[in-house]
Amino acid sequence: MTASPPPVLPDERLAAGAARLAAQHTGHFSAETVRHLVADSYAQLAAAARGRTHLVVMAERPAAERLDALAHTQATGGAGLPRVLFVAATTPSAPQTAAALLRPRAGGRVTASSAGTDPAAEVEPEVAQVLSEAGGSLEGAFPKPLTDEVVQAADIVVTRGCGDACPIVPGRRYLDWPVADPDGAPITAVRAIRDEIDTHITDLFTTLPDT
Repeated sequence: MTASPPPVLPDERLAAGAARLAAQHTGHFSAETVRHLVADSYAQLAAAARGRTHLVVMAERPAAERLDALAHTQATGGAGLPRVLFVAATTPSAPQTAAALLRPRAGGRVTASSAGTDPAAEVEPEVAQVLSEAGGSLEGAFPKPLTDEVVQAADIVVTRGCGDACPIVPGRRYLDWPVADPDGAPITAVRAIRDEIDTHITDLFTTLPDT
């Protein structure tokens, strides 16, 4: 059986990003595997994007996260720091808020990430504002599509409004937080949603294993 050729990346910056990631994962993943993940990440982001101005730059980030998740799964078989994945069906604000609130509280004891089964283009500024008020930050955050690699690497999957769209992986702990969608809500409502998520984070944190 003839192996499929590596994908042709639509932009030289994507090719440069793939080369950077391939160099970081030398000895673990082939350059062809990295190019396929970069191309697939770009395609998934493009399918949901309103514009394509920053897609080339953004595609490298989810590809890097997918490679990290894949490397974690293959190398440790699930050992290491607990990995918590926050997932929503559409708007990324709630899962990104949860991840941003968990990271500083965990103090390096947890790897937190977020994704969407059909992510919207961006997080609204009100969400970033209320997170900043609480000492959290969305710096470097961006909407990421849900992929098999990040689900397989997760120990805990926290969902909001996914329904059947969220894949079920045996051996993972699943939680559903029925919080409201902060997108489009007035700032006072967004603050209340942030505080509700923070309460869930507190409860979750007390159940995490010591590392």
